[in-house]
Amino acid sequence: MNPNLASLQPYPFQRLRALMAGITPPPGKNHINLSIGEPKHPTPDVIKTALVGALGGLASYPATLGSEDLRQACGRWLQRRYGLNLDPAKEILPVNGSREALFAFTQTVIDPSARKPVVISPNPFYQIYEGAALLAGAEPYYVNCLASNRFQPDWQAVPEAIWQRTQLVFVCSPGNPTGAVMTLDDWKNLFELSDRYGFVIASDECYSEIHFGQPPLGGLQAAQQLGRSHERLVMFTSLSKRSNAPGMRSGFVVSDAALLEKFLLYRTYHGSAMCPSIQVASVAAWDDEAHVEANRAAYSAKFDAVLPLLEDVLEVSRPDASFYLWAKVPGGDDTAFAQRLFQQEHITVLPGSFLARDAHGVNPGKGYIRIALVATLEDCVQGAERLRQFVTHY
Repeated sequence: MNPNLASLQPYPFQRLRALMAGITPPPGKNHINLSIGEPKHPTPDVIKTALVGALGGLASYPATLGSEDLRQACGRWLQRRYGLNLDPAKEILPVNGSREALFAFTQTVIDPSARKPVVISPNPFYQIYEGAALLAGAEPYYVNCLASNRFQPDWQAVPEAIWQRTQLVFVCSPGNPTGAVMTLDDWKNLFELSDRYGFVIASDECYSEIHFGQPPLGGLQAAQQLGRSHERLVMFTSLSKRSNAPGMRSGFVVSDAALLEKFLLYRTYHGSAMCPSIQVASVAAWDDEAHVEANRAAYSAKFDAVLPLLEDVLEVSRPDASFYLWAKVPGGDDTAFAQRLFQQEHITVLPGSFLARDAHGVNPGKGYIRIALVATLEDCVQGAERLRQFVTHY
């Protein structure tokens, strides 16, 4: 067996189930699950109709590169959204969702024969970053994202010796779980570090379309504004959040042709081509913005309704983007808070410490909970009312 498997830690939701084991919530209160970032809004009809009409594609083997129609649709979206004009034949690659692609790309980039290769991750972080690094034979290095630094990684705190061994840096903007968005200066600083040390930047932007009127700056967009190429920069995006289609497992990756050529080679052997029927439905999704605007409005309505109920009892505010609230809990014990909330109010939230690692003397998720506003508006409001009452007597 691969010895690196022993390095993997339990996934946050596995830890959450263990935390709640044996607890019996009040039978008279319906369960409101605010822990999992799984979109619950209906998948748009334009996508479902296209999928049903393309079921004949099930009879064909898909190409790893994806169809020209899909790559062209992704290119049109990049032009509309970011003003980017890229080569769909060489710089865009469809993938089976950003999760699969983030993992596979790490295996492509990391050279395990190098002296103790390092993968840098924000902390807290999406757990795939850590698992992908470990299984690629790399050492994860965590850069804390604290409120004092706008929940952005403090790159200046990374030692020179770590930068010298770094092969890949993950960034997530808008961030999971904080919703923080990188500014142009943030990108400029990271690009300068990449130029100095030669590492690749993997930019996870799957929450980019859940915002409140100000579209988040993307990594490729930042590079263009700074007048530089997107060498050593890879963008990952997905339809899961944007289009309420997590079950389609559809997204795409953008990078310079040389890097993407190597990733395509890996994927050819990996056997991860997208189903032809899903490709057709994805074209319909990327070409339609009406459902995205409606989706965004639905999330905005939830924040508008929930925040007034929580702001005076919890340390919480509207994020830059995404559908999460990153709330500081009274007492500082996020696991005890989540347990008691479930026990007394039948509400599930995710302890922030489960999304982070102890690093540099602190777990930056400790004392926080992640609240995913993915349920119905009615459930989110009811959950906020019960959460407010719980905190008042906590």
